[in-house]
Order: sequence, then structure tokens, then C-alpha cells
Amino acid sequence: MMSLKQPTRECDDINCPFHGTLSVRGRMMNGIVVTDRMQKSVVVSIEYVRYFPKYERYARMNSRITAHNPPCIDAKRGDKVKIAECRPLSKTKSFVVVEKEE
Repeated sequence: MMSLKQPTRECDDINCPFHGTLSVRGRMMNGIVVTDRMQKSVVVSIEYVRYFPKYERYARMNSRITAHNPPCIDAKRGDKVKIAECRPLSKTKSFVVVEKEE
């Protein structure tokens, strides 16, 4: 993987990119965990800037992305995380948390 810190804890999750068989490819993004109330899932808020040519202005926007949260990483609400794209894990989950940033 691309210069990611290995988690200190071990887990037996098959959908863990470090200890399971899940491969990551595609986009990697940074965001903040908004909700962690699901089992092994989190909602990550991604902020970005969009340009509107009609008004010649930039607007700050955000997206909420559902991501798989492996037990070895165990991200909580308010944590800054890095998520990576993977194969679809469910109807809405196509990303996995790969790193917690301090």
C-alpha cells in the first residue's frame, strides 16, 4: 500500500485491507468521521471546493461517504481519517478506513 501506517492491533475481519483479503484501488481521501453508530461502518465527511462559472466564484461543499471501519483501526466520531476505494461491500459502502490521523 501507499505509505500507510500499519495498525498496532490485530483483527480477524475478512474485509480489512491489512489483515484480511480486501484490496484497495482508486481514490484516497481525507475526512472527518461524522457518525460511528453502525457496526463496522462510519460516515465520513469530505470537504471540497467547487467552481461556479456563472458567478465566477468558488463554493465550499461537503459529501458524506459511508466507509467500512475495521476493528483494528476503530475510528470514532471526530477522528480525522484517510479512506481508500475498494470493491462494493454493500449497497452504499465502497470505501474502507485505512488510517487514523492525529
